[in-house]
Amino acid sequence: MGNWLLPEGFADVLPAEARRIEELRRKLLDLYRTYGFELVAPPLVEYIDSLLSGTGSDLTLRTCKLVDQLSGRTLGVRADMTPQVTRIDAHLLNRAGITRLCYCGNVLHARPADLLSSRELLQIGAEIYGHAGVEADLEILRLVLETLEIAGVRQPRLDLCHPGVLHAILQSDPVASANTDAIIMLLREKDAPGLLELGQGAAPLGPQTLAALRALTDLYGGPEVLAQARGVLPPLPGIAAALDALQTLLDALPQVAVSIDLADVGGYAYHSGVTFALYAEGWHDALVRGGRYDNVSHAFGRARPATGFSLDLRKLAAGLPPAERAPAVRAPWNHDPALAEAVRSLRGAGEVVVQVLPGHEHGQDEFVCDRELVLQDGAWTVRTL
Repeated sequence: MGNWLLPEGFADVLPAEARRIEELRRKLLDLYRTYGFELVAPPLVEYIDSLLSGTGSDLTLRTCKLVDQLSGRTLGVRADMTPQVTRIDAHLLNRAGITRLCYCGNVLHARPADLLSSRELLQIGAEIYGHAGVEADLEILRLVLETLEIAGVRQPRLDLCHPGVLHAILQSDPVASANTDAIIMLLREKDAPGLLELGQGAAPLGPQTLAALRALTDLYGGPEVLAQARGVLPPLPGIAAALDALQTLLDALPQVAVSIDLADVGGYAYHSGVTFALYAEGWHDALVRGGRYDNVSHAFGRARPATGFSLDLRKLAAGLPPAERAPAVRAPWNHDPALAEAVRSLRGAGEVVVQVLPGHEHGQDEFVCDRELVLQDGAWTVRTL
C-alpha cells in the first residue's frame, strides 16, 4: 500500500474545486450576516458527554472517540456542529432574547452515511434560538432557499414533516408509547403489515392508535396530504397543531415545490417541531437538512427554543457544474523595480498575476492566462493573448 493512499471515505480537494468551495463559503457566510447571524467557531474536539448531550443515538454511532492524554476523559471528534452551537447559546452567550448564530467547519463521521457519502464534511449552517413560533422556522427556510439560489441549485424540492403528529399518537396510547422504538423502525420502512402485527400482538394497541399508525405510512405526497391527514387521523390537539404549522409554511412558500411525508421519523428523538430536507437533481441524497430541536438545550441547563439547518459544502459543490478556470495575467520574472510595481498594482486591483519562474513553464490548472505583462516603450503593460 502506497503512502499516498487515503482511508476509505476521504478525498483530497484539488485546486479549482477547493477555490469554488471557499468562494461558496464566503458568499454564504456573507449572506447569513445580512440576516443578522453572528459567526461562531467551536472546537473540533470536545468531551464526549458535552458533545453528545441531547442528540440521541444516531449521532453517538457517527462520532469518533479518543482518550484525552491530559485528563484521561473520553473525547469526541464532532460529527455535527449543531450541538456545539447550542451549547454556546445556552451556556456561554446566555442571552435572554433572540440569538442568530452561523458556523462553518469540518466534521468527521465514524462511518459514511451511505456508499456515496464522504466521512469528512465541511458543514455550514445557521440556527435561531429563543423563538418558539413558526416565524423562526419560516426565516430559516427562506435562508435555505436563498442559500441554494446563490449556489446555483435549480428547482429544489422541499420535503416537510412534523414529529408532533407521531408524538401525539404515541402519547395517546400507553402501549404505543412503551413500544416507541419498534414503531419508529417500522414507520421508517413504511411497514404497514409489521405495524399490524405489532398492534395485534401480546400487548395490543388501541384500534384508533393502530389505524392512525397505519395511515401514516400512506400520508406522503404533495400539499394535499395535509387535508388527507385531517380526515383520517384522530382529532388530537397535538396533531392539529402540527398540521397547522405545516400549512402555515406551505402558504408562505408558494414559489417552491413541496412534498409532505408524515412517516418520516428520522431524528424523532432529536427534533421537536417542523423538520425539512431539500433535494435537487444532481445529488443522490438530501442536500440540506434541518428543523426545530427545542429539547437539546435542556442538557446545558437552559431550555431554549431552537431551529436551524446545515449542509455539506463539499457535497454541494460536487453536484454543481465543473468549476471554470479563473482568468490570470502572466508575467515574466526579473528584478526590474518597475515590473514589481506593475505586478503589485495589478494584484491590488484584484487581478491574478502568475510570474513564470526561470526555467519553468506555467503549469497550473486552476488559472488560464488570457493576458500577459510585457515591456513596451519602456513601460510594463498588459497585453491580451
